[in-house]
Amino acid sequence: MQIATRVIRIGTAGWAIPRAVADCFGQSGSALQRYAGRFVAAEINSTFYRPHRPDTYARWRDAVPEGFRFAVKLRRTVTHEKRLVEAGSELAAFCKEVGDLGEKLGPLLVQLPPSFAFDEGVAARFFGELREHTDGPAACEPRNASWFTPEAALVLAEHRIARVAADPAKVPEAALPGGWPGLRYHRLHGSPRMYYSSYDPEMLARVATALTQSDAAETWCIFDNTTSGAAAANALALAELVRAIR
Repeated sequence: MQIATRVIRIGTAGWAIPRAVADCFGQSGSALQRYAGRFVAAEINSTFYRPHRPDTYARWRDAVPEGFRFAVKLRRTVTHEKRLVEAGSELAAFCKEVGDLGEKLGPLLVQLPPSFAFDEGVAARFFGELREHTDGPAACEPRNASWFTPEAALVLAEHRIARVAADPAKVPEAALPGGWPGLRYHRLHGSPRMYYSSYDPEMLARVATALTQSDAAETWCIFDNTTSGAAAANALALAELVRAIR
């Protein structure tokens, strides 16, 4: 959905269609094609664990309409094993790999482990190297309190990296978007039980307000509470709320 030149993208991690909301989607086509009939975005998390073949990306790319975009999660070898240090070859390979999504490629998602404290030198070198491989949108989800400082925000902004607004938030500042203001990226993992809990109408209303008040060129909201099947229902409900506000 689009507000003037500002785009709001609502979707889920993956594109599973739970039985409880199956009637809200078309009945023909693959799961991704049916999903893309209702949403304009999805987050690919499987890239965190393993690479995919070029023909897999091509199949996903060709299954969705022109305006659809995939966010893609960076490989854990870069973020969790090498912890952003001397990961140039892995980063280059990853950016080349996801390039097979073509014009359907959306933000790269850099999720950091909770133990990963902010180090200005490490962060600046890594995000500078990232920008050598791609000038596309990117978002970082830090999960250590040391990242929620003006110094960290400046490093992210200088490299055009959005800071994810996450729920549940590790610290109060983590609930708010930060970093580069050209992209806003919300990740809702389920609360109080991560990956399971569904969001109540009051929380969805607050998120809808935040999305529609964003002045970023693109504002994303991805539901990651997929284990219980709540993500698709929450995303559908949020999309209706946003339409009503507009």
